[in-house]
Amino acid sequence: MGSERVPNDTGRRERIAEAALGVIIAHGVHRTTHRKIAEAAAVPLGSVTYYFKTLEDVVCSAFEGLMTTMSARYAAALNAAEDQSAACDAVTELLCGDSFASEGELGAIYELYAFSNHNDRAHRLMAGWLALSRASLSRHFSADAARAIDAFVEGRLIHRPLEPRELDRTVVHRAITALALALP
Repeated sequence: MGSERVPNDTGRRERIAEAALGVIIAHGVHRTTHRKIAEAAAVPLGSVTYYFKTLEDVVCSAFEGLMTTMSARYAAALNAAEDQSAACDAVTELLCGDSFASEGELGAIYELYAFSNHNDRAHRLMAGWLALSRASLSRHFSADAARAIDAFVEGRLIHRPLEPRELDRTVVHRAITALALALP
């Protein structure tokens, strides 16, 4: 009679996925290895392959965690807005404030974009994330405005580290408001 293997550390899988995200941020997906993840998670190498069948599995799990965390922040900010004007303020704060995405999280987003270009599972994850973002925006904006504002948000996040100086908060707010008003 065989016995089922039962994990003796219930939080280990999550710690490995979190460590994988840290490795992705530090080294990029292309330099992420089982060994680096195990080292970052402070677990034996075999634990990584026990919980995740492939490197793709652990990388995608790391990105799923990122998506869950960031989507929750996004939704919370928009759920707190009482009307469209407050929603424009909330999106502006997400883009111009420092509570939405750390530099590391932004780096991970870039890695996810690149990885999703060549990986179907990551592509589906990215598409799901876009749907979550648009659903949050759709509480206050038309479907077309939500799509346009989401594209502006994504573009702003991509441009942010490349700009020699931050885009003025007033300019960001005016752009978001203009999109909302142009697409009622």
